[in-house]
Amino acid sequence: MKGEAMKFHLLIFMIFLVNLASASSSPSVIIVGAGMSGISAAKKLHDEGIKDFIILEATSWIGGRIHKTEFGGYVVEKGANWLHGAEGPLKNPMYEIAKQIKLKSFYSDFSNVSYNTYKQDGILCLGTKMVIPILVLGNSTHISPKGIKKVVTEVDYSKRGKVTIKTEDGKVYTGQAVILSPSIGVLQSDLITFKPQLPFWKRRAINEFSIGVYTKIFLKFPKKFWPTGKGTEFFYYVHERRGYYAIWQQLEMEHPGANIMFVTVTDDESKRIEAQPDEKTKAEAMKVLRKIFGDDIPDATDIMIPRWYSDRLYRGTFTNWPVGYSIEKHNNLKAPVGNVFFTGEHTHAELFGYADGAYYAGASTANEVNKLLKKKMSPSLRSLSLTSGRADGKRRPLLYLLLSLPRNEQLENPFFSNCLYLYWWM
Repeated sequence: MKGEAMKFHLLIFMIFLVNLASASSSPSVIIVGAGMSGISAAKKLHDEGIKDFIILEATSWIGGRIHKTEFGGYVVEKGANWLHGAEGPLKNPMYEIAKQIKLKSFYSDFSNVSYNTYKQDGILCLGTKMVIPILVLGNSTHISPKGIKKVVTEVDYSKRGKVTIKTEDGKVYTGQAVILSPSIGVLQSDLITFKPQLPFWKRRAINEFSIGVYTKIFLKFPKKFWPTGKGTEFFYYVHERRGYYAIWQQLEMEHPGANIMFVTVTDDESKRIEAQPDEKTKAEAMKVLRKIFGDDIPDATDIMIPRWYSDRLYRGTFTNWPVGYSIEKHNNLKAPVGNVFFTGEHTHAELFGYADGAYYAGASTANEVNKLLKKKMSPSLRSLSLTSGRADGKRRPLLYLLLSLPRNEQLENPFFSNCLYLYWWM
């Protein structure tokens, strides 16, 4: 099992570097994004014998919203670093991979968190004990190849059996199909232009889904002034403003002697903090800490604030299923348009918002592309005739029948859009 896990990671490294550096500009498949879903799609294609593909990644690292960095002389994770589902009959595949390659990890100790909750004036609240085992990943391998920064700005799927991708640096790539794995926040922005414009049902499904913002504000101090030991890893701060510097975690378990802690804010507070200077944020955080631990604690010597919402290549951290958003709309969200396929954690109906959702979604999308390339199945149409029988024995084009549908049904129906696309080119 360990050998298989190592093979998985070595394959990721090999696929990314070799395909990016030496692949043709006219591959069978173009994968946009080297986050979890993009890499998972690439691995699945490779396993199925499709090796003529390239990955275009907009940043300088592999992993997307899983991104470690150095802070205060230690490695910390700016994005996703908790593995939920570490126990139970159906384990998170990320947990299995981490275990097989002996990745350094820790259990987050929430055992006394309700006892470590402070009111707005800094007074400790009384609570009840709670235990939530969540695995935290430690120092994972960071791959940062040079020359990766390929920001996709245009997807042209107007020609039969061909998709053309343009990047910000003027490069052009052409393939039989494209897998798009950017976040839903990017798809909702104007970063990528589609030619022709995506159909109404697709645009509606994209624009009505939701992406949240989750920000970890890291602070380093000259000395430790908070309690350590069992049951002290987390503490909460309750304020009249919802989510105001609410969830704190000290990193003594991961990095003994580092004197580092971070506070988590979300959504509106994240956006507010991203828009203001770091020094103002530090002053606000120190005011909260002094209410809890007293006025004589030292100022933080360093601060780091990831800005996921402001970053045009992410525009948020993970998706949320909005109230009233139907499963039919979600099916439209993940449905292909012609030879343009969509993947990512936002396309998984059950595990949206999680890295394992991205992992499964990437593999699933690769399967659909594989079926298309091997001509076993048309994208999202399964086995359908493009004509319809009549009682008089004559056959009427299916396009005619589709056009006879009420206009609102045409606009809402991905079946109509894909049939129209295929009919036009057959």
